[in-house]
Amino acid sequence: MRLKGSCHCRAVRFSVRSAHPYPYNLCYCSICRKTAGSGGYAINLSGEFETLNVEGRDHITVYRARRRDEETGEETLSHCERSFCRLCGSNLWVWSSMWPELLHPFASAVDSPLPRPPERTHLMLGSRADWVQLRTDPRDRMYDAYPEESIAQWHRRLGLETQDREQ
Repeated sequence: MRLKGSCHCRAVRFSVRSAHPYPYNLCYCSICRKTAGSGGYAINLSGEFETLNVEGRDHITVYRARRRDEETGEETLSHCERSFCRLCGSNLWVWSSMWPELLHPFASAVDSPLPRPPERTHLMLGSRADWVQLRTDPRDRMYDAYPEESIAQWHRRLGLETQDREQ
C-alpha cells in the first residue's frame, strides 16, 4: 500500500510504500509522548525507506533524542532520527540506523485512509505519564517495554500484510 502524508502546513509532503499499514502500535515512551503524542502516545507505521519520496525536503529538521544509560549514567544520542517540519512542527517519521531499510511514518502525518487494526499493542507502558488513562480493548496486548513481536510479525500473525507493489 502506498502511504501519502504531509505536515500540517503542507510544506512537506511524502509518500512511502508499506506492507504493514495498520496503525496498531501505541508507544508511550517519553520521547514519542513529548515529541508526537498528544494522547500520551504516538503511533508509528512501517514503510520501505528506499521508496520514500519527499516534496519540501528543505523544510525538514531532524531531532535525535539524548538518552541516559541507567547503569553508567552516560548520555548518548539515540540511534533514531525523528523528522519533522521546521515550519509547523508536525512530526513526520522516524528512521533508525539499526534498521536502515525501514522508515516509520507517524500515523498522525498520514493522509491516506488507514485500515482499522483488529487489536492494538501498547508498548513502553513503564514510561507512561501518570495522567494518561489507558483505553484498551479485550484483544489488546500491553508491555512495560518493547514487545518481542515486530511490526512485520504482528501483521503476518494476523494475516494483514499487503502485497500491493504500487510504485
